[in-house]
Amino acid sequence: MAARPETARKILVYWMDAVMAFLLLMFLVATVTEVLQGRVSVIRAVLVVVALLAFFGLFPFVMREAFEHRPGPTPRLLIAGAIAAGLVVVMPHDGDMTSLWMDPATLWLSLAGMHLRPRTTAWVSAAVVAVVAAFIVLTTGRSWPGVLLSEAVNAAFLIGAMLLWRWLWWVIRDAQKSREARARLAVAEERLRFARDLHDLLGHSLSVITLKSELAAKLATKDAGRAAAEMAAVRVLAGESLFEVQRAVHGYQALDLDEELAGVRAALEAAGASCVIEVRAENLPPAARTLLAWAVREGGTNILKHSAATRCEIRIDGGVLEMVNDGVTGTPTAAGSGLHGLSERLVTAGGSFSAAPTSGGEFLLRAAVPA
Repeated sequence: MAARPETARKILVYWMDAVMAFLLLMFLVATVTEVLQGRVSVIRAVLVVVALLAFFGLFPFVMREAFEHRPGPTPRLLIAGAIAAGLVVVMPHDGDMTSLWMDPATLWLSLAGMHLRPRTTAWVSAAVVAVVAAFIVLTTGRSWPGVLLSEAVNAAFLIGAMLLWRWLWWVIRDAQKSREARARLAVAEERLRFARDLHDLLGHSLSVITLKSELAAKLATKDAGRAAAEMAAVRVLAGESLFEVQRAVHGYQALDLDEELAGVRAALEAAGASCVIEVRAENLPPAARTLLAWAVREGGTNILKHSAATRCEIRIDGGVLEMVNDGVTGTPTAAGSGLHGLSERLVTAGGSFSAAPTSGGEFLLRAAVPA
């Protein structure tokens, strides 16, 4: 079963937060170890700890700015860069600190890569790597080829990993938006179909009624007999129009159960949710099948509009319908909602209705009709 889009997005961000928290812990442990072994003074260690907390505390906010869209350089990014530069100066680069395979400078470059254009990122990365490598070589006496290669590899890896991470975020975000758009499109198409049918039914009749009413008004003072005949024709047209509207509405009310099941399955699968249907309703009377068709339609609409379902099971056994789906995001119980109207329809017909989350984290819609 595929993960829900919003859940996957949260996992991506929270996983990155957890990675940053782990790195912060590594830096803090290494700093404390340096102090205990007497290689770093307490004052310097305090400066390092404060700067680490500031940098890693700011990191998630800068990252989220770039995950939602592609911004330019922001004040938070510049502040994080200043803190990273300070850390490069005050952090020891020998002893236990050499066991850390990355430093705040390369971490900051991973953020900058999401805010800057690729060419600008390349130039900034080259400059930062060169300056940091030169500083480490001058302060520790280590071999410059090894330091430069290590810094360059770390920077390239972190920038690429962060860009890939953001790309995954964008893919999941776009998939979620596409799913929501398909659900809205299904509802809009149904409204358009109903509006088109009403227009076809009433457009011509109302136009004729308007013309005949205007003609009758003009003839009222000149030819009373003809005016009466025109008004009689208007009455006939109005009655026919009313009959057509009633027949059309009755056609919408007299839903076909099999068609509704097929339609709900197609809509759910288009929205990315699997749908399993089991039906044993061969002996139900037409009125009961119509009620169940209404329940299936409203239940499917409710899933599309008010959940993030990836799985739906529809079971009909006799006169009892059960629709179970995951992705519960709330319970639509407000008066006047579609489920409330469905409940009134079923209870009026002598059936029963319930819709509520289950203890297992799913949502169960249950409708029973007189069989």
